[in-house]
Formats: sequence, structure tokens, C-alpha cells
Amino acid sequence: MGSSSSKSAEPRRRLTKNAPSSQNEDVTVESLPASPPLDRYGPQPRPRKASAAVDKQTGERKDYTEMLHSLNPEDVLNPLSEIPRLRRSDDTPKNGHQLFVRLPPDGWERILLQLQLSDVASLAFSCKTLQNFLGGEALEDLNLPEYHQNKVEFLTRLDQQFPSHLLCPICAQFHFRTQKGEESLKPADVFNPLFNCPNAKDQLRKAPRTHITPGPVRRTLPFTFVQLATRAHRFGSWYGISTDSLSRRWRDRDSGWSHQSRFCIENGHLLMRITSQCFATPGLPASGLRHLLYSREDFTPYFSVCAHWRDGLLMPLVKCVLGHIPVPPKWVDQRLKQAVQNHVQHRQNAIVSLCGECAPMRRCPECPTEYLFELKLAEDKSDPLHTFRQALVVTRWSDLGDGSTPWNAEWAACNGDAQLDSFKAVGRRAIAGTFESHFTAEAIPGQRILSLNPKNEKKGEKGHDWY
Repeated sequence: MGSSSSKSAEPRRRLTKNAPSSQNEDVTVESLPASPPLDRYGPQPRPRKASAAVDKQTGERKDYTEMLHSLNPEDVLNPLSEIPRLRRSDDTPKNGHQLFVRLPPDGWERILLQLQLSDVASLAFSCKTLQNFLGGEALEDLNLPEYHQNKVEFLTRLDQQFPSHLLCPICAQFHFRTQKGEESLKPADVFNPLFNCPNAKDQLRKAPRTHITPGPVRRTLPFTFVQLATRAHRFGSWYGISTDSLSRRWRDRDSGWSHQSRFCIENGHLLMRITSQCFATPGLPASGLRHLLYSREDFTPYFSVCAHWRDGLLMPLVKCVLGHIPVPPKWVDQRLKQAVQNHVQHRQNAIVSLCGECAPMRRCPECPTEYLFELKLAEDKSDPLHTFRQALVVTRWSDLGDGSTPWNAEWAACNGDAQLDSFKAVGRRAIAGTFESHFTAEAIPGQRILSLNPKNEKKGEKGHDWY
């Protein structure tokens, strides 16, 4: 017994001997026994267990404070307490019909009177509850001939559901696209159907299109291509074509005019720019100006114009620009013929400045169309004597609308089918500036904009200044 007790007391004596005295000595870090070094390759300590605030299934950390506040409906200071209160609210009717019955019939009647038939049909088509509440009379009335325009507007809102079809404004139906993804803009005398329409060759119900340039190879822009371009911009390339595929260059061999078209989409509207150019001879008489500017087929300008070109100052301004081309002097002595040719060539190469009447940009007050007239020095390869000549350049910018229906304000105004105050609709920024800024920020024309018809005269063909 004594030996065993002495053996058990020996380790305690060692610890007591190594431990510092609590009465006379201070405990420091150096006085504590050194801990054995950790084995680098030995077993590592186990990580701490996850707290109870972490969900084992989702790993999401729970906030017990938020949970406790949400259980107290009287906690007004905490906005989170409103969430379970709204969820437990039994005031909302389970049936949607009861929600619409809350508004008296007189209120619904006033609302429906302020809406178009296409809007009422869209409201009834939105859900079954509204269809039962409003009835199907609005959808049935769309098939009547007098509501043809409203039916087209209603079908336009379903455009996103039919990527392989195109809405025909003549039939008010969606036709299957026969050239899906390969639609190409062609001259007006080429039969180019994009879908099989029974009224395609009906002369009394022509497809809507806008005029671009006259001549033997007449150029127009059908409304179907405006639809394809705007659909591709809104919904994706699968629904239409890009605006770059609409750009063209062509030349009228009979008149000598060359044209270039380009398109872009800004704020959901299709913008068009047509640049027409022709070499001009200085000092032309009145008959020579008519021969240079007008087509002998329908007496319309060779360059692109809107439907209101006869009203206002369009053609007088173009003739004013041609009058600024310097006329070469007439020499009598034949011995100085060579010197005269050199002098004429030097005078024609000079930079020509326009006056304050024809230099500013002009905007048609009745449609979103702007014009700019310029004289540029260009190379004429057909004339070996005078390599560089002055060329008349007429640029037209137009807003063709959003491509929804042929009755939208911009498209109808450019074709002369509707009235539009362009200065209020377009605003202070020019259509030309919006178009040019889409491609580059350095080519915006720095021109002030004036009205094309400041006196608001509408003489049409009765006026003689245009011819």
C-alpha cells in the first residue's frame, strides 16, 4: 500500500514543482509549459460543427430575430411584420369575377366608351374572367367590314406569337411567309410576293407602299418590308430581316441620276435616308431645268420626295441651288479656245457657296420628312474634258413609323393620307441628326432647320412654281 501511494503521488509532485506559485510569482507566457509541436502530416483537428442557424438542406442562414418579429402582428415599427398580415388577409376575393363586380356598371361603361374596339377586344381576350364579364361581342364585331382597321390593330398585338407568318393589312389575316429569312427588296415592276395572298393582284385593294423615286425602274418601299424590319428589331432576327438588307444603290440611265438608300431603327421607328445625285450644267434655261429635274412620265422629281412636294418651296429651292453654279465666260476669239477650256475647268472646280435661302435644311410641316440641298464637286468619268464637275445632291430623311399598321401617323403622313404637325411630333432634334448619329457621331449635318412651307400654302398642281 505504501509503495503504491508513493508511486501515484510522484507525478503530482512533478506538476507542483514545475507550476509557478500563485502567491509570490506572476503567471506569464514564458512560465507556462511549452505545448508539444503539432504534427504537420498527422491527423488534423476536426472542424467545428455548423451552427443551428444554418439550414442543412439549403445552406441558408436563418435569422431568428426576423422570425420572431414576423410572429408578432402588433409590431408596427417593423415593416416586415406587414408581409404575413397581408398574406393572412381574407379581404381579397378568391374569384376574379367578384373583383370586377366591385366597380359599378356605370363605371365600366364609361371606361369602355373611352376605348377603341380593338382595345376592348384585347381586354376581353386577355383572360377568361374578363371575357365572361365583358362578353364576346367585341370579338365578333371585329369581323364586320366597317371595323377592318380595328381588326388589323388587334391582330398586330399577336404578332409575337407568329414568327413564321406575316400580317396582311388587306386581308386582316396572318399569311405564311414563303421566303422566310430570304426576303429581298426589288423594283416596283417585279412581282415579289412574300406570302400567298388572294388579293395580291387586286387593283382595287393594292398593298400599301411608299414612293421613293420615279423613272423606268420605279422604286417603292412596300409596307411588308417595314413590318419585317421592325419585327426583327423587336422580337429577334427569326421574325424578319435586318435593316442593312434594305439598303440599295441604283442609277437611272435615261436621266443620269444616281440614288442610294439606307435605313436604321431608332426608338422602334424605321428611319430612311435617300441620297440622289446628278451632274448639273451651269446656266440652264427654264426648259433645261425641267428636263433635268422632272420625269417625263408622271412629271415628278427624279429625286426622292414626300407627298407634299408640290406645296411650299421645294422645287424653287432646288432651282435656286442650280443658279449658284458659276457660268463660264464666253470668248469670241477661237485662238484662245484652249485657254478658255482651262479657265472653265478652273472655275468649275471652285467651291460654291449657297445663299441663306437654299442653304438651310428644310422640314415638311405636314409629315416627318427633311431635305438638304448641296453642291458637291464630283468626278464625271463620261466627260474626258471636264473631269470634275459640280453635282446637285438632294438628301431626304423620313420617319416611316413603327411598322404596326399602315394607318400609323408617320407612315400615313408621308403618303399624304393623314395630317401631322411634324414640328410638334418630331421635336427640336432633327430626324437627320438622329439618323446620322446612329452610324457616327461626326457626320451630323450642322444646319438650321426651316419650314418647307412657311406660308402654309396648299396649291397642289394648281400652283406653277413647282414646275
